[in-house]
Amino acid sequence: MDLELIRELQAYGFFALVVFLVVVLYSYWYHLYRSEKTGRRNYEKYADLALHDDISDRVLEQNKRSA
Repeated sequence: MDLELIRELQAYGFFALVVFLVVVLYSYWYHLYRSEKTGRRNYEKYADLALHDDISDRVLEQNKRSA
C-alpha cells in the first residue's frame, strides 16, 4: 500500500464519519423535539434546573421507585 492510497482511505473514512455524526446529531435533535411536542418531557423545566440548584429548592420530579 502506498502513501497516496492510505491518505485517500483516510479521507473517505473521515467523510463517512462526519456524515454519520451529522445523522446522529439530527436524529437526537428530532427525538428531543418530538418528546417535547408530544408532552412526554418538558425540557424547559430541566433547563431551569441550573438556576434552582440549592439544597432547599423543591425536587424537580419524584423517582417512581421511591414514591
